[in-house]
Amino acid sequence: MVTTKYRIAIRDAMSEEMERDPNVLLMGQDIGLSNGLFKLTEGLFERVGPERVRDTPISETATVGAAIGLAMMGFRPIVEIAFSDLILTCFDMVVNQLAKIPFMFGTQSPKLPVVIRALTGAGLGVGAHHSQSLEALFAHMPGLNVITPATPRDAKGLLKAAIRGDRPTLFLEHKMLLRESGPVPAEDEVGEIGRAEIALAGTDITVVSYSATRKISLEAAAELQLAGISAEVVDLRSISPMDTDTIITSVRKTGKLLVVQEAYEPFGVGAEVLARVSSLALDALKVPPQRIAAPFTPIPANKYLEADYLPSTPQIVGAVKRMLS
Repeated sequence: MVTTKYRIAIRDAMSEEMERDPNVLLMGQDIGLSNGLFKLTEGLFERVGPERVRDTPISETATVGAAIGLAMMGFRPIVEIAFSDLILTCFDMVVNQLAKIPFMFGTQSPKLPVVIRALTGAGLGVGAHHSQSLEALFAHMPGLNVITPATPRDAKGLLKAAIRGDRPTLFLEHKMLLRESGPVPAEDEVGEIGRAEIALAGTDITVVSYSATRKISLEAAAELQLAGISAEVVDLRSISPMDTDTIITSVRKTGKLLVVQEAYEPFGVGAEVLARVSSLALDALKVPPQRIAAPFTPIPANKYLEADYLPSTPQIVGAVKRMLS
């Protein structure tokens, strides 16, 4: 294992896959000599060349459309869209073309290996147009994988899996995780899409998290441990497909469930988790399941308001203690 930053793990995954497979291409705005807005493609233009690391016009619709055509011709394009909010500008291309073509054309185009990478989440004070967590919106669309890695190891391994896979994938990288460091295997490791991870084993309550909420859930679990409470933290890693079995197994062990998401509360991932558990393991729940999420209002740009707006470690600790009291 080697210690690697989250953003470097993403870059290394793309670099290694482009070296392994000449059909892997990278497309996006200012990703070449400028190395991308957050330097996630640093060095790839010089290493791989301008034919496979392509700067595109300021049109997400055109870029995704070109990627779809390339994928239908046998290439494996990776599209970088700086902020996941901007996927809304090419929403029709993503949900009505990318997601549906394998179903509509059958054996003529059963595979469509396009990976759209985008930064998600809040924390930088860049306002409501560049800070949203829209994973539930994308996961609602049949035909799309939606991946939300929380660690450098998962960022690298799951991105490799997405690039090698044959399904259209949205790969959502949280802004506030880019500088996080963690162990990554030195050898080639390909992650498993659709498999959750028990980030911390526990016995008293199941805390389901993903993306940046894994970190605050683990911080809360450490604080709860001092109070004699053993929390089991589940990291979904993949929103669609979702690993229901791991969630149900954990809930049957603990009898209590709390879901933590950064996205707006209504109609979100937390609601889906609660629905699946209520349908499949209602008998295991000793108290009503709960959610922690962002308020149902646009994200403020002011850093103090934004900090108060986002789910936090104290919120999780308080919710768990109330559920166990």
